[in-house]
Amino acid sequence: MPWTAADIPDQTGRSAVVTGANGGLGEVTARELARKGAHVIIAARNLTKAADAEARIREAIPSASVEVRPLDLADLASVRAFADTYQRDTLDLLVNNAGVMAIPYRTTADGFEMQFGTNHLGHFALTGLLLPKLLNSASGRVVNVSSNAHRMKQMEFDELRGDAGYSPWDAYARSKVANLLFTYELQRRLERRGASVLSAAGHPGYAATDLQHVAPRQSGSRFMAAVMAAGNAVIAQSAEMGALPQLFAATHPDVVGGDYYGPGGMFEFRGYPKKVESSKRSHDTELQRDLWDKSVEFTGVDYAALA
Repeated sequence: MPWTAADIPDQTGRSAVVTGANGGLGEVTARELARKGAHVIIAARNLTKAADAEARIREAIPSASVEVRPLDLADLASVRAFADTYQRDTLDLLVNNAGVMAIPYRTTADGFEMQFGTNHLGHFALTGLLLPKLLNSASGRVVNVSSNAHRMKQMEFDELRGDAGYSPWDAYARSKVANLLFTYELQRRLERRGASVLSAAGHPGYAATDLQHVAPRQSGSRFMAAVMAAGNAVIAQSAEMGALPQLFAATHPDVVGGDYYGPGGMFEFRGYPKKVESSKRSHDTELQRDLWDKSVEFTGVDYAALA
């Protein structure tokens, strides 16, 4: 039988942080975890949208235990502030869901290309800073959200700061392969320490969310806006379906470290979640270590808890 959100095990007593849960896949993920009893922190940059998402979750689930906390993944000071003010002794689940896609060239507050800085570096820093809380959990999990687009691009470190030859889709693809390289290297380091925390990943296929509309709005491209709108209407599956792979990775008891989940339909565009394979390049252990070392250098987060 296909796995749905109704099959999520009881999450009572567990705590979760979901980044970018002010809409789309993140909101669905936060809502379904709360429905099953988890205390969920909506970590988001746009607090107005986050408050609206919290209200929708409470309307759907009056008993939901949910709160909003500010987090701007494009600003490492904000990431540190979020981690410093996390009050609980334990964190059971971190879903690194937030992201930007194919936007015009911009830089983060720390000078990194925006897509790599937000989609990877911000989450790398957040995970490292919250890792001591995750290690306090008997069954902690980190779930990184990648994309089929990771197959489009290799990891070139010399393209991470400059705008020369910038391609929005190449930059997005690079950030998504970084999500997987990070997932696998984190799992290897957790195993080396003998930690109970596991690191897994998922991707939504082609899911209709606001993510597709941000780049056309920022670039002012009516043509791209029309293409994205048509794709969402004709090809995409719902955000509820798109969130299932990351919910599966976050909650299913059979998940093991290093697993990667996506939709089970043709080309992994649509369908119920199943275990899938990422690109050969994403399994390059030397590249994984190189990205880890660069990420430590760029963020100043050294994962001392894994030393």
